[in-house]
Amino acid sequence: MIVVGVDGSPAGVAAAAWAAREAGLRGVPLRIANAIPAWACSTAPQGRYTRVAAWMRDGAADVLAAATGRAQAEAPGVEVDTAILAGDPRPALVEAAADADLLVLGNHGLGGFRGLLLGSVAYGVAGRAPCDVVVVREVPSAPRPEIVVGVDGSPACAKVLDFAFAEAALRGVGLRVVHAYRPLEAGGGFAPVPDDFDDEKVEVRMVREALAGRREHYPDVKVVEEVVRGHPVEVLRHASVGADLLVIGSRGHGQFTGLVLGSVCQAMLHYARCPMVVVRAPAEQLAG
Repeated sequence: MIVVGVDGSPAGVAAAAWAAREAGLRGVPLRIANAIPAWACSTAPQGRYTRVAAWMRDGAADVLAAATGRAQAEAPGVEVDTAILAGDPRPALVEAAADADLLVLGNHGLGGFRGLLLGSVAYGVAGRAPCDVVVVREVPSAPRPEIVVGVDGSPACAKVLDFAFAEAALRGVGLRVVHAYRPLEAGGGFAPVPDDFDDEKVEVRMVREALAGRREHYPDVKVVEEVVRGHPVEVLRHASVGADLLVIGSRGHGQFTGLVLGSVCQAMLHYARCPMVVVRAPAEQLAG
Protein backbone atom coordinates (compact mmCIF):
# COMPACT_ATOMS: atom_id res chain seq x y z
CA MET A 1 0.00 0.00 0.00
CA ILE A 2 1.03 3.58 -0.68
CA VAL A 3 -0.13 6.40 1.61
CA VAL A 4 -0.21 10.01 0.41
CA GLY A 5 -0.88 13.06 2.58
CA VAL A 6 -2.93 15.80 0.92
CA ASP A 7 -4.02 19.22 2.11
CA GLY A 8 -5.97 20.91 -0.67
CA SER A 9 -2.92 22.69 -2.09
CA PRO A 10 -1.57 22.21 -5.64
CA ALA A 11 1.44 20.47 -4.09
CA GLY A 12 -0.85 17.97 -2.38
CA VAL A 13 -2.73 17.28 -5.61
CA ALA A 14 0.57 16.73 -7.43
CA ALA A 15 1.60 14.30 -4.68
CA ALA A 16 -1.68 12.39 -5.06
CA ALA A 17 -1.17 12.14 -8.82
CA TRP A 18 2.41 10.91 -8.38
CA ALA A 19 1.36 8.40 -5.74
CA ALA A 20 -1.43 7.06 -7.96
CA ARG A 21 0.95 6.47 -10.84
CA GLU A 22 3.40 4.73 -8.54
CA ALA A 23 0.64 2.56 -7.06
CA GLY A 24 -0.35 1.60 -10.60
CA LEU A 25 3.23 0.58 -11.42
CA ARG A 26 3.50 -1.48 -8.25
CA GLY A 27 0.00 -2.94 -8.42
CA VAL A 28 -0.86 -1.88 -4.86
CA PRO A 29 -3.75 0.11 -3.34
CA LEU A 30 -3.54 3.81 -2.52
CA ARG A 31 -4.72 5.53 0.64
CA ILE A 32 -5.24 9.31 0.53
CA ALA A 33 -5.11 11.01 3.93
CA ASN A 34 -5.88 14.49 5.26
CA ALA A 35 -5.25 15.70 8.81
CA ILE A 36 -7.45 17.95 10.93
CA PRO A 37 -7.31 18.82 14.66
CA ALA A 38 -8.25 15.90 16.87
CA TRP A 39 -11.12 17.76 18.53
CA ALA A 40 -12.70 18.38 15.12
CA CYS A 41 -12.86 14.66 14.36
CA SER A 42 -15.45 14.02 17.04
CA THR A 43 -19.14 14.12 16.16
CA ALA A 44 -20.14 14.46 19.83
CA PRO A 45 -21.78 17.77 20.96
CA GLN A 46 -19.12 20.44 21.37
CA GLY A 47 -21.08 23.57 22.22
CA ARG A 48 -20.22 26.56 20.10
CA TYR A 49 -17.48 24.62 18.29
CA THR A 50 -19.87 22.04 16.85
CA ARG A 51 -20.36 23.93 13.60
CA VAL A 52 -16.64 24.64 13.28
CA ALA A 53 -15.84 20.95 13.71
CA ALA A 54 -18.43 19.98 11.12
CA TRP A 55 -17.03 22.60 8.74
CA MET A 56 -13.52 21.19 9.16
CA ARG A 57 -14.69 17.63 8.55
CA ASP A 58 -16.59 18.74 5.46
CA GLY A 59 -13.51 20.57 4.25
CA ALA A 60 -11.38 17.46 4.75
CA ALA A 61 -13.93 15.40 2.82
CA ASP A 62 -13.80 17.90 -0.05
CA VAL A 63 -9.99 17.80 -0.10
CA LEU A 64 -10.02 14.01 -0.16
CA ALA A 65 -12.65 13.91 -2.91
CA ALA A 66 -10.62 16.27 -5.11
CA ALA A 67 -7.42 14.29 -4.58
CA THR A 68 -9.24 11.01 -5.24
CA GLY A 69 -10.59 12.37 -8.51
CA ARG A 70 -7.10 13.35 -9.62
CA ALA A 71 -5.64 10.00 -8.53
CA GLN A 72 -8.29 8.02 -10.40
CA ALA A 73 -7.73 10.13 -13.50
CA GLU A 74 -4.01 9.38 -13.37
CA ALA A 75 -4.35 5.65 -12.66
CA PRO A 76 -7.92 4.41 -13.26
CA GLY A 77 -7.19 0.84 -12.24
CA VAL A 78 -5.78 1.64 -8.78
CA GLU A 79 -7.86 0.84 -5.71
CA VAL A 80 -8.24 4.06 -3.70
CA ASP A 81 -9.56 4.71 -0.20
CA THR A 82 -9.41 7.78 2.03
CA ALA A 83 -8.80 8.62 5.68
CA ILE A 84 -9.22 11.69 7.87
CA LEU A 85 -6.38 11.74 10.39
CA ALA A 86 -6.69 13.29 13.83
CA GLY A 87 -4.11 15.75 15.13
CA ASP A 88 -0.72 17.03 14.03
CA PRO A 89 -0.09 15.67 10.51
CA ARG A 90 3.48 14.64 11.28
CA PRO A 91 2.85 11.90 13.88
CA ALA A 92 -0.51 11.15 12.27
CA LEU A 93 1.11 10.39 8.92
CA VAL A 94 3.87 8.35 10.54
CA GLU A 95 1.22 6.24 12.27
CA ALA A 96 -0.89 5.98 9.10
CA ALA A 97 2.14 4.61 7.23
CA ALA A 98 2.70 1.75 9.70
CA ASP A 99 1.81 -0.87 7.08
CA ALA A 100 2.72 1.14 3.99
CA ASP A 101 5.42 0.46 1.42
CA LEU A 102 5.77 4.16 0.69
CA LEU A 103 4.61 7.48 2.17
CA VAL A 104 4.19 10.39 -0.26
CA LEU A 105 4.04 14.10 0.58
CA GLY A 106 3.83 17.35 -1.32
CA ASN A 107 6.61 19.83 -0.66
CA HIS A 108 4.38 22.32 1.15
CA GLY A 109 0.84 23.62 1.35
CA LEU A 110 -2.02 24.91 3.45
CA GLY A 111 -5.35 23.27 4.30
CA GLY A 112 -4.91 20.35 6.70
CA PHE A 113 -1.23 21.19 7.07
CA ARG A 114 -1.83 24.84 8.08
CA GLY A 115 1.41 26.70 8.54
CA LEU A 116 3.59 23.62 8.16
CA LEU A 117 5.95 24.17 5.26
CA LEU A 118 8.45 21.72 3.83
CA GLY A 119 10.82 21.84 6.79
CA SER A 120 8.23 21.01 9.42
CA VAL A 121 6.42 18.22 7.61
CA ALA A 122 9.26 16.62 5.70
CA TYR A 123 11.78 16.83 8.55
CA GLY A 124 9.18 15.51 10.97
CA VAL A 125 8.18 12.59 8.75
CA ALA A 126 11.07 11.64 6.45
CA GLY A 127 13.40 10.54 9.23
CA ARG A 128 10.77 8.84 11.40
CA ALA A 129 8.37 7.11 9.03
CA PRO A 130 8.42 3.31 9.18
CA CYS A 131 8.83 3.22 5.39
CA ASP A 132 10.56 5.13 2.61
CA VAL A 133 9.24 8.65 1.98
CA VAL A 134 8.70 10.54 -1.27
CA VAL A 135 8.62 14.34 -1.33
CA VAL A 136 7.06 15.61 -4.55
CA ARG A 137 8.76 18.96 -4.73
CA GLU A 138 8.77 19.48 -8.48
CA VAL A 139 7.55 17.28 -11.32
CA PRO A 140 9.25 18.00 -14.66
CA SER A 141 6.74 18.50 -17.47
CA ALA A 142 8.67 16.05 -19.65
CA PRO A 143 11.10 14.17 -17.39
CA ARG A 144 13.96 12.30 -18.98
CA PRO A 145 13.63 8.53 -18.56
CA GLU A 146 16.26 8.27 -15.86
CA ILE A 147 16.46 7.83 -12.11
CA VAL A 148 19.30 9.54 -10.25
CA VAL A 149 20.69 7.94 -7.10
CA GLY A 150 23.22 9.53 -4.78
CA VAL A 151 25.83 7.27 -3.17
CA ASP A 152 28.50 8.11 -0.61
CA GLY A 153 30.19 4.87 0.37
CA SER A 154 28.31 4.52 3.66
CA PRO A 155 26.71 1.24 4.82
CA ALA A 156 23.29 2.71 3.94
CA CYS A 157 24.25 2.79 0.25
CA ALA A 158 23.24 -0.84 -0.22
CA LYS A 159 19.61 -0.17 0.64
CA VAL A 160 19.55 3.05 -1.39
CA LEU A 161 20.92 1.27 -4.46
CA ASP A 162 18.52 -1.64 -4.03
CA PHE A 163 15.60 0.78 -4.10
CA ALA A 164 16.97 2.71 -7.08
CA PHE A 165 17.64 -0.39 -9.20
CA ALA A 166 14.24 -1.89 -8.42
CA GLU A 167 12.49 1.38 -9.27
CA ALA A 168 14.42 1.81 -12.52
CA ALA A 169 13.50 -1.75 -13.54
CA LEU A 170 9.85 -1.13 -12.61
CA ARG A 171 9.71 2.03 -14.73
CA GLY A 172 11.84 0.71 -17.56
CA VAL A 173 14.26 3.66 -17.35
CA GLY A 174 17.99 4.16 -16.94
CA LEU A 175 19.86 4.73 -13.69
CA ARG A 176 22.48 7.44 -13.10
CA VAL A 177 24.65 6.67 -10.07
CA VAL A 178 26.11 9.94 -8.78
CA HIS A 179 28.92 10.29 -6.28
CA ALA A 180 30.37 13.66 -5.26
CA TYR A 181 33.68 13.91 -3.45
CA ARG A 182 36.24 16.43 -2.32
CA PRO A 183 39.91 15.77 -3.14
CA LEU A 184 42.24 14.93 -0.28
CA GLU A 185 44.67 17.67 0.67
CA ALA A 186 47.89 17.53 2.62
CA GLY A 187 48.06 19.11 6.06
CA GLY A 188 45.37 19.55 8.66
CA GLY A 189 46.98 17.00 10.97
CA PHE A 190 46.56 14.11 8.52
CA ALA A 191 49.32 12.02 7.03
CA PRO A 192 50.81 13.49 3.83
CA VAL A 193 49.03 12.54 0.63
CA PRO A 194 51.40 10.60 -1.67
CA ASP A 195 52.32 12.42 -4.86
CA ASP A 196 51.02 9.55 -6.97
CA PHE A 197 47.70 9.27 -5.10
CA ASP A 198 44.75 9.37 -7.52
CA ASP A 199 41.72 10.32 -5.46
CA GLU A 200 39.33 10.11 -8.41
CA LYS A 201 40.44 6.56 -9.14
CA VAL A 202 39.76 5.62 -5.52
CA GLU A 203 36.27 7.15 -5.64
CA VAL A 204 35.45 5.42 -8.93
CA ARG A 205 36.52 2.10 -7.42
CA MET A 206 34.25 2.70 -4.42
CA VAL A 207 31.25 3.29 -6.69
CA ARG A 208 31.94 0.18 -8.74
CA GLU A 209 32.31 -1.92 -5.62
CA ALA A 210 28.97 -0.58 -4.38
CA LEU A 211 27.38 -1.59 -7.68
CA ALA A 212 28.87 -5.08 -7.64
CA GLY A 213 26.28 -7.75 -8.38
CA ARG A 214 23.44 -5.36 -9.07
CA ARG A 215 24.10 -4.96 -12.78
CA GLU A 216 23.81 -8.73 -13.18
CA HIS A 217 20.61 -8.83 -11.15
CA TYR A 218 19.08 -6.03 -13.26
CA PRO A 219 20.54 -6.65 -16.74
CA ASP A 220 17.92 -4.49 -18.47
CA VAL A 221 18.73 -1.36 -16.46
CA LYS A 222 21.19 0.90 -18.26
CA VAL A 223 23.61 2.31 -15.67
CA VAL A 224 25.66 5.48 -15.97
CA GLU A 225 28.32 6.17 -13.34
CA GLU A 226 29.05 9.80 -12.55
CA VAL A 227 31.90 10.61 -10.14
CA VAL A 228 32.24 14.37 -9.67
CA ARG A 229 34.47 16.62 -7.60
CA GLY A 230 32.23 19.00 -5.70
CA HIS A 231 29.80 19.44 -2.86
CA PRO A 232 27.18 16.65 -2.89
CA VAL A 233 24.24 19.05 -2.54
CA GLU A 234 25.21 21.08 -5.60
CA VAL A 235 26.13 17.98 -7.60
CA LEU A 236 22.86 16.21 -6.79
CA ARG A 237 20.80 19.36 -7.38
CA HIS A 238 22.26 19.65 -10.86
CA ALA A 239 21.84 15.94 -11.58
CA SER A 240 18.19 16.02 -10.49
CA VAL A 241 17.16 18.65 -13.05
CA GLY A 242 14.66 17.00 -15.39
CA ALA A 243 15.09 13.54 -13.85
CA ASP A 244 12.21 11.14 -13.29
CA LEU A 245 13.21 10.61 -9.66
CA LEU A 246 16.04 11.28 -7.20
CA VAL A 247 16.90 8.60 -4.63
CA ILE A 248 19.02 9.32 -1.56
CA GLY A 249 19.48 7.87 1.92
CA SER A 250 18.10 9.49 5.04
CA ARG A 251 21.51 9.32 6.69
CA GLY A 252 24.94 8.76 5.25
CA HIS A 253 28.65 8.67 5.77
CA GLY A 254 29.99 10.99 8.44
CA GLN A 255 26.67 12.08 9.95
CA PHE A 256 26.54 12.83 13.66
CA THR A 257 24.92 10.21 15.82
CA GLY A 258 21.43 11.23 16.83
CA LEU A 259 20.58 13.28 13.75
CA VAL A 260 17.31 12.05 12.25
CA LEU A 261 18.21 13.25 8.75
CA GLY A 262 21.69 13.72 7.34
CA SER A 263 22.75 17.18 6.22
CA VAL A 264 22.69 16.29 2.51
CA CYS A 265 19.21 14.81 2.83
CA GLN A 266 17.96 17.91 4.62
CA ALA A 267 19.36 20.18 1.93
CA MET A 268 17.98 18.12 -0.95
CA LEU A 269 14.50 18.29 0.55
CA HIS A 270 14.73 21.96 -0.41
CA TYR A 271 16.83 21.85 -3.57
CA ALA A 272 15.87 18.70 -5.49
CA ARG A 273 14.46 19.54 -8.90
CA CYS A 274 12.32 16.43 -9.23
CA PRO A 275 10.38 14.08 -6.93
CA MET A 276 12.74 12.68 -4.29
CA VAL A 277 12.74 9.41 -2.37
CA VAL A 278 14.28 9.36 1.10
CA VAL A 279 15.24 5.73 1.70
CA ARG A 280 14.90 4.84 5.35
CA ALA A 281 18.20 4.09 7.08
CA PRO A 282 18.87 0.50 8.17
CA ALA A 283 17.66 -0.33 11.68
CA GLU A 284 21.15 -0.32 13.15
CA GLN A 285 21.72 3.25 11.94
CA LEU A 286 18.36 4.44 13.27
CA ALA A 287 19.29 3.06 16.66
CA GLY A 288 22.67 4.77 16.60
